[in-house]
Amino acid sequence: MNRTGSGCSDGLVPRGQEKSAGQPLWLLAELTYKCPLQCPYCSNPLDFAGQGEELTTEQWIRVLQEGRELGAAQLGFSGGEPLVRQDLVELIREARSLGYYSNLITSGLGLNEHKLEAFRDAGLDHIQVSFQASDEEVNNMLAGSEKAFAQKLRMAREVKAHGYPMVLNFVTHRHNIDRIDRIIELCIELGADYVELATCQYYGWALQNRAQLMPSRGQLERAERITNEYREKLAAEGNPMRLIFVTPDYYEERPKACMNGWGQIFLTVTPDGTALPCHSARQLPVEFPNVRDRSLGDIWYRSFGFNHFRGYEWMKEPCRSCDEKEKDFGGCRCQAYLLTGDAANADPVCSKSPHHDRILSARQEAERPDESPFTYRNERNSRVFCRS
Repeated sequence: MNRTGSGCSDGLVPRGQEKSAGQPLWLLAELTYKCPLQCPYCSNPLDFAGQGEELTTEQWIRVLQEGRELGAAQLGFSGGEPLVRQDLVELIREARSLGYYSNLITSGLGLNEHKLEAFRDAGLDHIQVSFQASDEEVNNMLAGSEKAFAQKLRMAREVKAHGYPMVLNFVTHRHNIDRIDRIIELCIELGADYVELATCQYYGWALQNRAQLMPSRGQLERAERITNEYREKLAAEGNPMRLIFVTPDYYEERPKACMNGWGQIFLTVTPDGTALPCHSARQLPVEFPNVRDRSLGDIWYRSFGFNHFRGYEWMKEPCRSCDEKEKDFGGCRCQAYLLTGDAANADPVCSKSPHHDRILSARQEAERPDESPFTYRNERNSRVFCRS
């Protein structure tokens, strides 16, 4: 993928010049970019097919050990599809021995009762199963698999039967948001404990397909109203299921405090060992360090990439003089870069940003449905982006 803007070398920051940083409490281990599905809103980089070799089991174990030494407490196994890795049980067992609270984030494809038992015995705490929609046709269309929906239903029930919290994730967008009531009903039928109704955030493949995915304001408002009605209904019935409704940035007037600040509590390690302050940061014109070459402690505290957007000195106006900068840290650096070409700009979501018109234009476009075909997330399409 071509990267425009000024490139930044990831050399060591001189001792004494490191910026203030918290502990990386949340470690996301993206074990692989391999995946049997082709979701057009996947957060993996567009050029994932051109990334380096995956870390070995031994290298991942060292990452987990060093992360725990730094203070990481919560560990997510993600991908791609982490079930593709044959060493997942071994990594789960290591995570338990180190004292992590571990979470498997999975599509459910490749999961079975034998693996669930093995994961439980190894010490896995939590499994999140993702769905594309509440009905088979739309789910399988978005996943690019005719077997996906039936397998997800089976595995969601098995997860519950094996004593895990039932955590379901639905990415909502133009093609499924009008059936939010059916999505919630399905979650009730499955006995879900937590449900994340996460409206698409436009990075990676989702940005590539934004015109086909972004719901209109009317669709979003209706979905939020229905969700609130179900919250009231569930509470009245004594059902403890928790519904979490995540509004897309594009319909806000102030940006989110992305990752609670750059390089403050969140650390991602990608399949090839690149360390990132968020899972989308690889899209930036910054050279991030690799765990093959440096310890996580050195990366977290002294690498240029992790220090680059810490603090407030890097900010341009209007962020630099904004009285809200300590709340939102200028918003999302990836979103600023993807929409303006400069990661140091104010997040265009903010109404104070001189680039806010780009968000307003996207909202207007969402009022006119785009029926163009999706660019599906698969290796063939990724190799096109590798060459561009």
